[in-house]
Amino acid sequence: MMIVTGGAGFIGSNLVAALEERGRHDVVVCDRLGHGDKWRNLGKRELAAFVAPEALDQFLADHAGEIEVIFHMGAISATTEPDADLIVATNFTLTMQLWDWCAAQQVPFIYASSAATYGGGEAGFDDDESSEALARLRPLNAYGWSKHLVDRRIARLVAEGAPCPPRWVGLKFFNVYGPNEGHKGEMMSLVAKLVPAAQRGEDARLFRSHNPAYPDGGQLRDFIYVRDCVAAMLWLLDHDEVSGLFNLGTGTARSFADLAAATFRALGREPAFTFVDTPVAIRDKYQYFTQASMTRLREAGYDRAFTSLEDGVTDYVRNYLAAADQYR
Repeated sequence: MMIVTGGAGFIGSNLVAALEERGRHDVVVCDRLGHGDKWRNLGKRELAAFVAPEALDQFLADHAGEIEVIFHMGAISATTEPDADLIVATNFTLTMQLWDWCAAQQVPFIYASSAATYGGGEAGFDDDESSEALARLRPLNAYGWSKHLVDRRIARLVAEGAPCPPRWVGLKFFNVYGPNEGHKGEMMSLVAKLVPAAQRGEDARLFRSHNPAYPDGGQLRDFIYVRDCVAAMLWLLDHDEVSGLFNLGTGTARSFADLAAATFRALGREPAFTFVDTPVAIRDKYQYFTQASMTRLREAGYDRAFTSLEDGVTDYVRNYLAAADQYR
């Protein structure tokens, strides 16, 4: 039995689909569905169980000894969420409770961290898991800070020889895009936001740069297709010898203008841009550059090529966003 928390969410539901494609029909999803269409992310899946977060403790107690791995993808992922207490309770406290359970039961634990832990990037984007290196990072928002708390606490426990899961992996996801993100609203990728506008014949609206080092639309991110994230997680599942904290990006930064252009061309349109001011509320927390150092994951043995921005966006747009069925 495998548990995926946040399994109805974006990355989680893509992981559940990939596990089913492997022939696993014993996947348990822990999540909330709410009143919208988030359930459609799992609409094609066969599940062993669906567990509400408040019932997870009892489910773990009832099935101790049957669980092979916990993929902990569940989190409050909105970088604009104002309730820091809620963020800490969900992203830090729950994660550490699952860590402790996996340590006690000797169950592998794979959890979602985030590139938001790097803040403005002043300390670089190297996935050094030492407590000393992590202490130098300065996240720009409560979401990034909550993920950073987890990374730092686990680093300390490992360094002190405290009880740990038999193997563990933290993944610092960079800018992920792909199918099953429609429920994320304003936190959807730019690709998902641009397609309806492009289909209406409108320009791509991009943030104007407020940093003289970057042109308008030239802000850079390490964009990674969700299928590549899932492929890496499955590889890590298969390689018992690998533990640690790893970046998960492509290692190549591209501009938002590049992303918008790829989106428009996937729809058969030449790109056209309109630039708008970055909202004042997020302007001082805005990252102008992210690029994952992928050396550690490569040195661990992961040798699969990452999908190019153009190929990933084209697949996403043509086979999902512009299709009758947008769900994986």
